[in-house]
Amino acid sequence: MFVNKLKIYCFLLFAIFFVFPKNIFAIYDPASVPNNHFGMHVVDTSNLKEVSKLVGDYGYVTIVIQKGERDPKRWQDAFDGMRRLHLIPIIRIASAPIAGNNNVWEKPSVDEIDGWVSFLNSLNWVVKNRYVTIGNEPNHANEWGGQIDPAGYAKYLSFFSRRLKEVNPDFFIMPAGLDASAGNTRESMDESLFLSQMIQNDSHVFDFIDGFASHSYPNPDFSGPGDAAGRGTVRTYDWELNYLKFLGVSKNLPVFITETGWVHKTDTTATDIGPKIEIAFTKVWSDKKIVAVTPFIFKYIDPPFDTFSWVNKEGNYYDFYQNVLNLQKTVGKPIQDYKADVLTGIFPKIATIRSNYNGILIIKNIGQSIWIRDNLSIKNLQIKSIYPENIEPGQIGVFFVAGKFPNIPGNYGVTIELSESGEMFNNQFNFSTNLISPIPSIGDILNFLRNTVERKLRLK
Repeated sequence: MFVNKLKIYCFLLFAIFFVFPKNIFAIYDPASVPNNHFGMHVVDTSNLKEVSKLVGDYGYVTIVIQKGERDPKRWQDAFDGMRRLHLIPIIRIASAPIAGNNNVWEKPSVDEIDGWVSFLNSLNWVVKNRYVTIGNEPNHANEWGGQIDPAGYAKYLSFFSRRLKEVNPDFFIMPAGLDASAGNTRESMDESLFLSQMIQNDSHVFDFIDGFASHSYPNPDFSGPGDAAGRGTVRTYDWELNYLKFLGVSKNLPVFITETGWVHKTDTTATDIGPKIEIAFTKVWSDKKIVAVTPFIFKYIDPPFDTFSWVNKEGNYYDFYQNVLNLQKTVGKPIQDYKADVLTGIFPKIATIRSNYNGILIIKNIGQSIWIRDNLSIKNLQIKSIYPENIEPGQIGVFFVAGKFPNIPGNYGVTIELSESGEMFNNQFNFSTNLISPIPSIGDILNFLRNTVERKLRLK
């Protein structure tokens, strides 16, 4: 009996450590580091520089990518721009409008998921967590090929999230934000019914979900107060989390309010928005459960979304822009992967003990961070200069370094340990030098002989 129990115990240990992926929890909790929850929903990446001034250091941007826009170079350029501007992307996956009917979006196909996964995994993301929200308000028929299909959406979400995590556990997956104010009609389904039918058809649908995307609009009519509570308000996310608990979802899901905002039909109503959004950001959305709030939408000057735009047709900001700009913001410090590939180095092959030396290192940045010259150090070496001074991911830097050999003859080996702000992130390259004692000069030899002769004469 004891032997059988031992076999079972060993099998379970084997399953835990070898069968189940050890890196499934590679994502990090955004609340575990200083987090700036201010953000913006952006339709045009050319607006990112303006947005960065508004949302602050490492704020968030929600950006939609349609299936016909999956150009890796275009989006890598956009990600690199966000990296320089200290913006964190939240990517919303979208299909495409049906030809001849722009009001209805194609029903996404499970067969297209591998193409999405390959595209998303080809990008070097800005931070370790790769934030992805899958779809948009599928409790509206026009967002799902003209159908309302919670079971179909659950299947799509589950398969998509599992495939993303199989290729890279850094993907941080969220379901589509739902319309909490939609009713049960031929064109829409109540959010509570939609969520319950999702879970009835797939009880494990939230197993590979890491956060919850919420559309916490201030209804009714996108004109409600900035501190209201309950479903259909700026606190819709709270109702949604409680309802998920009621349905048996035990995870503590961090919240990303990827859509919210007040409608302004006149300049007067635009003026009224400022105090409301100030209250919401400072009194409601400061909730520790909330990671990001990205109001809809920064710049959209044509119908039907011009009434949500923060910029008017003349290119000027509405008054409420200034309200948010003036709010105090945390300096975000998201986790980034620091990785380096030391390609080669040039150091002396033979040298004398106690001598000073110079060397050259050729190092490629293969991580996510931009290396800043003044923040870098190499153990036991002095960095004299770096070219270029700031090294972005994918770039190669030339490091001119200096050091001093010890006072012990023999083979001297050094491992290159590159650090950023004191945190080591590389030890891939070693160099060795044969250290010898200094070769005596003719003067040294003559002095040695003279001293020897004098010493012997004194002994006599």
